[in-house]
Amino acid sequence: MPVSLQVHVRVMKVGRRRVLRLAQSVLTLAGEPGADMNVSLVGDRRMRRLNHRFRQKDRSTDVLAFAFREARAPHGFHRMAAHLGDVVIALPTAERQAKAARRPLEEELVALLIHGVLHLCGYDHERGRADALRMQRKERQLRRRLGPIARLVRSHPKLSSQNRKAV
Repeated sequence: MPVSLQVHVRVMKVGRRRVLRLAQSVLTLAGEPGADMNVSLVGDRRMRRLNHRFRQKDRSTDVLAFAFREARAPHGFHRMAAHLGDVVIALPTAERQAKAARRPLEEELVALLIHGVLHLCGYDHERGRADALRMQRKERQLRRRLGPIARLVRSHPKLSSQNRKAV
């Protein structure tokens, strides 16, 4: 399968197969059915470090996308054209945002995954209003086409909500 998944959070049990199928569906609907992509589910500390290192913002964020096609390959390195890049999602942030919006965590995760994949495909809401509107339209279109989403994440039964720690 062209999608790989890394989970770096211990406080939630992730339905790996469901997340992988979802990510593959998003790629297909985005027009990249044969593309490779990595998805990482991380905690807030790791996301904060990534955001600081790559965006010079010393705070956590909900999703980061690292587009491989935009990157310059080192001399002599022939990158695979099919590899889109990496999408990193902070699960604790997604959970907080879902609660604040009064929607299921799965809906938040789907929105973040779609957002990240569209960044990998060249969409960028930070380039201006027209680009932001274009990306929002595409996000809504993909979400509608995905249909109902199965449960992706559950709180780990052995860890209480007071004990939540991310790797």
